[in-house]
Amino acid sequence: MPLPQPDDLTSLVLRTDFGDDGAWDAVRTVLDAAGEYPHATYVSELRFADVGVQALMDEEDAADEDARIIHVFLADATTMKEPGHPLLAVDLSDEPGRTFRLPAQWFPDVSANLSIANMDFAEFADAADGSGTFRGFDKG
Repeated sequence: MPLPQPDDLTSLVLRTDFGDDGAWDAVRTVLDAAGEYPHATYVSELRFADVGVQALMDEEDAADEDARIIHVFLADATTMKEPGHPLLAVDLSDEPGRTFRLPAQWFPDVSANLSIANMDFAEFADAADGSGTFRGFDKG
């Protein structure tokens, strides 16, 4: 079964941790408040509980080309528990399996640029810090 496809230019935020519904609500609230316009299509389906990056890549590989998505943001256990609710961004197209963390405050910028193909996944991943977290582009 292919991953759900957003009907618009929003990015797919896939819940993979189902241990705390309140944390999921908080993640969605923070993401929605981070930008002026909606940037996320939220999917909370138990079939994605604890799904890993490889399983997502396999699912996309098996999907028809027209049904594939190029990136996804996972709301995993780290997202639910850490301050800033850092999502796990996953490339499913150019460098399948490449990831970086993304605090909620940066989600609107990254989502918008990826959704309209203004920037590539690698540009954000390459700008991630030593912990693998994107915290904006250096101005220096």
